[in-house]
Amino acid sequence: MPKFVLGAASRKELQGVHADLVRVVHRAIELTAQDFSVHDGIRTLDEQKRLVAAGASKTMESRHITGHAVDLVPYINGKLRWEWEPIYVIADAVRMAAREFQVPIRWGGSWDVAFTDSTDSPEHLVAAYVETCRQQGKRAFIDGPHFELPKARYP
Repeated sequence: MPKFVLGAASRKELQGVHADLVRVVHRAIELTAQDFSVHDGIRTLDEQKRLVAAGASKTMESRHITGHAVDLVPYINGKLRWEWEPIYVIADAVRMAAREFQVPIRWGGSWDVAFTDSTDSPEHLVAAYVETCRQQGKRAFIDGPHFELPKARYP
């Protein structure tokens, strides 16, 4: 299995992020079969406003603002790629790392599940989340690269 390391830009994005989440990200890059970059750690209110206005985020209460969230994007052939197959690989690595450190993680691919505790594949979790939203007459907002610490344990 390839060994990856976080680059300087990814390490910079982790500055100010909660130490438990930083540990999970550092361990996930060691475990993963898919290289990734930390695309977003801390966000300012202005950054968040722009993302909400563009439809890339749905809330001004983002966990990025408080240092409780990261976006991990696949790094393929020298480029960041928002593609589901490699995102699923990264999600599995994050879940393994989170379990190792006993850190609960909420995943943007399936907002309604305790991701760290789940044994279902990331693909299945996304499909189930989309179906649940459909049955409720809602449109699913799926953010596969997004991982956050839950407010219940990390206010």
